[in-house]
Amino acid sequence: MTVPMPPTKPAANSAANSAANSAASSGANSAASSGANSAASSGDLPNHDVVDLGLAAEGVRRIEWAEREMPVLRLIRERFEREKPLAGLRIAACLHVTTETANLMRTLKAGGAEVVLCASNPLSTQDETAAALVAEYGISTFARHGADRDMYYRHLNAAADTRPQMTMDDGCDLVTLIHQERRDQLAEIVAGTEETTTGVIRLKAMAADDALGYPVVAVNEALTKHLFDNRYGTGQSTVDGVIRATNLLIAGRHVVVAGYGWCGKGISLRFRGMGAQVAVVEVDQVRALEALMDGNLVMTIGDAAAWGDIFVTATGDIHVLRAEHFKVMRDGVIMANSGHFDVEIDLPALRQLAGDKVREVRENVVEYTVEGRRLHVLAEGRLVNLSCAAGHPASVMDMSFANQALAAEYLQGKHHDLAKGVYDVPAEIDVEVARLKLAALNIVLDPLTPEQFEYLRSWQHGT
Repeated sequence: MTVPMPPTKPAANSAANSAANSAASSGANSAASSGANSAASSGDLPNHDVVDLGLAAEGVRRIEWAEREMPVLRLIRERFEREKPLAGLRIAACLHVTTETANLMRTLKAGGAEVVLCASNPLSTQDETAAALVAEYGISTFARHGADRDMYYRHLNAAADTRPQMTMDDGCDLVTLIHQERRDQLAEIVAGTEETTTGVIRLKAMAADDALGYPVVAVNEALTKHLFDNRYGTGQSTVDGVIRATNLLIAGRHVVVAGYGWCGKGISLRFRGMGAQVAVVEVDQVRALEALMDGNLVMTIGDAAAWGDIFVTATGDIHVLRAEHFKVMRDGVIMANSGHFDVEIDLPALRQLAGDKVREVRENVVEYTVEGRRLHVLAEGRLVNLSCAAGHPASVMDMSFANQALAAEYLQGKHHDLAKGVYDVPAEIDVEVARLKLAALNIVLDPLTPEQFEYLRSWQHGT
């Protein structure tokens, strides 16, 4: 299952490296490109498996563009460069390989960590970003857009082969792999972090079964993460993904959003803002009531199946859309998923219903014909915002990844005091991220006056 990792670049990348050196000899006009090719020709590249190192110059341009919208992470990186709080720490990260993630990897490396990155989703990898991480920034990266299941797990194992002392996960796949297949490594791992709602659910299930082998900070639970990343980031990028894949007019459409957590709230908010009629499907009474009072319709999935034009799942659960729903859907419906794993739409059942009447009608759009009705699935049921669009805007990932970096620093210093389990991000980290973000935006807050401060801490004042 493991990827062979020789001292220098793998032979599998020889064509990519040749392309990189060819670009250098033809006088590539980018300093980043020449730097990357210099590294390639000197044999100093870290272990990696990427599509084409010749994409590195474009990757650098995109990473630097994202960095402009990530001032908090930049400030942390500057401090990390001076203080080296992660010196000597081996971190294995399983995250979406995007420009924003690249800036997080740069920050961890600036802090002194030895970092390896693999993809947490086969369709979210940006190949130019992966190339730049290897060739320009010297970060071991195992990620190829469109990787099949075998390659995905080879890359996971390649990250685990580095014997990490800290894991950084987006969906808990790396943690699960180590716990199931590499238990001998658990004693070497001091702590970890987790980025997503789905991953936190899995980690808490592991902790409840007394199966979790080390402390993990649930970065997703930070206020400066889920209030902004999940709501505004997922909301905007999901609508962006649907539009890029289909070019449909949203106004007037019936949109069904399954799940009304922070992601579902953001998705419904953005679809309503573009003129859609939105119905929410929920199993939680309080969230269903909130969805209703936020201006959405609330339906059962059975009723919504015959009503909707566009379906978006964001529950973190399995088979939200199933065979009985496909049988009553309208002709031409669009189904997309914004949950972490590709299990929310029951694709095996849909394939069985459609038989051989399956075809790709646009990039990232597969049409299944069921009893004469054409049902469309975007991005193979994987994350639509990362597979069909560019993912979350950098400005919200700035806060999420600032939490990741500061959580890693916290765990490096405090892991000895933590038992095995799942922990919230310390409140002081949340406050610091918010403070830095406001400062970067030139927003100043009023301080309490001495009288106001005294009033709030006193119980003697009456009416």
